Amino acid sequence: MKFEIEDVTVYFPYDNIYPEQYAYMIELKRALDAKGHCLLEMPTGTGKTIALLSLITSYSLSKPSNPVKLLYCTRTVHEMEKTLAELKNLHNYQLTHLGPAARLLAIGLSSRKNLCVNPRVLASENRDSVDAACRKLTATWVRALAAENPNIPTCEFFETYERAASAAVLPPGVYTLQDLRAFGKEKGWCPYFLARHMVQFANVVVYSYQYLLDPKVAGIISKEMQRESVVVFDEAHNIDNVCIEALSVSVRRQTLEGATRNLSRIKQEIDRFKATDAGRLRAEYNRLVDGLAQRGSLPITDAWLSNPALPDDILKEAVPGNIRRAEHFLHVLLRLVQYLKGRLETENVEKEGPVTFVSSMNTQSGIDQKTLKFCYDRLHSLMLTLEITDTDEFLHIQTICNFATLVGTYTRGFSIIIEPFDERMPHIPDPVLQLSCHDASLAIKPVFDRFQSVVITSGTLSPIDLYPRLLNFHPVVSRSFTMSLTRDCICPMVLTRGSDQLPVSTKFDMRSDPGVVRNYGKLLVEMVSVVPDGIVCFFVSYSYMDGIINTWNETGILKEIMQHKLVFIETQDVVETTLALDNYRRACDCGRGAVFFSVARGKVAEGIDFDRHYGRLVIMFGVPFQYTLSKILLARLEYLRDTFQIKEGDFLNFDALRQAAQCVGRVIRSKADYGMMIFADKRYSRHDKRSKLPGWILSHLRDAHLNLSTDMALHIAREFLRKMAQPYDKAGGSGRKTLLSQKDIQNMGDGSVDEMLH
Repeated sequence: MKFEIEDVTVYFPYDNIYPEQYAYMIELKRALDAKGHCLLEMPTGTGKTIALLSLITSYSLSKPSNPVKLLYCTRTVHEMEKTLAELKNLHNYQLTHLGPAARLLAIGLSSRKNLCVNPRVLASENRDSVDAACRKLTATWVRALAAENPNIPTCEFFETYERAASAAVLPPGVYTLQDLRAFGKEKGWCPYFLARHMVQFANVVVYSYQYLLDPKVAGIISKEMQRESVVVFDEAHNIDNVCIEALSVSVRRQTLEGATRNLSRIKQEIDRFKATDAGRLRAEYNRLVDGLAQRGSLPITDAWLSNPALPDDILKEAVPGNIRRAEHFLHVLLRLVQYLKGRLETENVEKEGPVTFVSSMNTQSGIDQKTLKFCYDRLHSLMLTLEITDTDEFLHIQTICNFATLVGTYTRGFSIIIEPFDERMPHIPDPVLQLSCHDASLAIKPVFDRFQSVVITSGTLSPIDLYPRLLNFHPVVSRSFTMSLTRDCICPMVLTRGSDQLPVSTKFDMRSDPGVVRNYGKLLVEMVSVVPDGIVCFFVSYSYMDGIINTWNETGILKEIMQHKLVFIETQDVVETTLALDNYRRACDCGRGAVFFSVARGKVAEGIDFDRHYGRLVIMFGVPFQYTLSKILLARLEYLRDTFQIKEGDFLNFDALRQAAQCVGRVIRSKADYGMMIFADKRYSRHDKRSKLPGWILSHLRDAHLNLSTDMALHIAREFLRKMAQPYDKAGGSGRKTLLSQKDIQNMGDGSVDEMLH
């Protein structure tokens, strides 16, 4: 269908649209018109991806003189593929209506591991070794040698791509990663470098968060993007954590030992070059006198990760004299590694700011702040001069230089925390030195400053007013949408006590109480006998899940559960978990029914959907707070309190409840779906906890369901399942339409959308 929103004709590839999608598009258009940033919370399963794509591409079509470019960021490769498939469908629809005028180029960009088609390179197991294997075949000096000596291996896909030169372009269309690989094989071109080259010409680019938020990657991939771009962060409820991880570094003993090995290898290389080709080292010295900016743009195959800190003025300064010569720089690094080794030999936990850390390093090792600031770029320059291709061997020294550059650049928003052992296993010495970033706004600030509109959207952004404070920006639109439903297909309940009326909770003083464990077990036993197909249970941590399952096994509760359904468990091993999920789905498909035990904040809670019969009930055992004694968390809470006036309790509650909402939101994936959610902890009945759940869950949480015991919950579940088994009218009958056709939209005034949603 196509319809008008003010001056934009929106092309939408389905015959009907949900009222909340329509309202979402209106708010999104307001933000684009205002050239500002926005925060939009929209329930899961209401088609937020297609609403975003169709509005932004239609908006671009309506302004042919300066079309906007869309940078769509997803968290996983799976989500990226889903988004591109959705876009392909939309693009075909626009072509049938508009013909050639609607042509666009949309590509997904991922690492070499997901795009490479050279079987020799793909044989490597992890991402870093694939990157290194690629460099060994494509670095400029390798290719220069191969031109003289045909026995030196190169990559035929890259060579063909280079020979095609300016003819190597992608014709308009929507390309998933699969399509790019197929196109590359057919033409004999390298899909990875082709995609990297085409990013600047594409109308839509779909890639991972890191490509914009991690300055080391953003510096080489996203620096060409024009200002007239709309950036969308999808599923962005954890965006503050992604920003913090991008600027945090941890250094262990293994890192320092690896760095020492790297440095001795670099020393051998320097000696070799001195003997054979001293002119190269001298040329590098002269280049560094002029400053790093004179490096110009490197060939795409040699470009390495760029500087982790983002000030441009660094590049214009001359490199400090004491690290211009290769061997001098090597001595500085050796002293740095030695200093860090000394700091790890500590008995107590130490915490200090970057300024004190740098000044103590200066007094003990004579390395000043300016030298530290240049470490990362100086190492990069040296690796290029020495023509080192196996970069995966040098990850340790890169980590150390990354750490040095961040410490030398930022004076606030960071702490250095040294812990001699992990508190949960105090008898195993495992010292770690962590540079932890507390300020999420540091990594995302360049994105807000550079692009005209940034859209942050997810199914769980409640309470929505905390995000602007955490990320330090001013949205022009921030809005939370509810779900318009013809029947109440979500049934949230808060269970505060077992059938013996003992309260249940995972509070620290209650969690190992045998009464609580028994009541949790009884709740599950009762539910597996009533609920058909799949049940998903989330626990607060791996250790708690292990403990509870052991107790249930000893007391025979697990055996009772197994009589009704099979049990599958998420472990920390990815392969095991994938296998368990696969078998869980098979058990649900064949009608045997299954229970899946999982952990909040784990891989499953973040990315796996339990739609339809795979999830008819989700039980959240307890409130998933972070480990509150973690030194890093305490330092961050202190920083948030002092800088943004966010109270510790507020932040911890917000963080725990967004995780809980994320877990239970896995059951509903479309409006025809139905499912129950049980929050099994007495703390959920308190208003300060409950009010932080997303509006679309709260609107279905009745007062009568706020303080239930197991037997009452069982009764409600039976009633709910019986009601859901009745046939229902999808379009919505009397007065409440939940599917709008093109005609409905033309007949509607402005106010009527809001009436439908409320």
